[in-house]
Amino acid sequence: MTKKTDNANQAQDLHKFESYLQELEALVERMEQGDQTLEQSLKDFERGVELTKVCEQTLLHAEKRVEQLVKKHGELKLETFSPEE
Repeated sequence: MTKKTDNANQAQDLHKFESYLQELEALVERMEQGDQTLEQSLKDFERGVELTKVCEQTLLHAEKRVEQLVKKHGELKLETFSPEE
């Protein structure tokens, strides 16, 4: 994968992450209002769990990328990250 492609994928992942967070916030707000049926609340809860898992995985990958930014000989060096690690 080229650096340009990698950067595009990272930007896309960030956009998806932010989109998922916004959807999760909307779900929480809707559920907190208490105006939904039980069935809709359960569907929203289930979707919220799915979104939380995806966001958590994205954050774990980001954390691994940050961990790979190591200080060597007084300089920061970015090492290659593979999501399969």
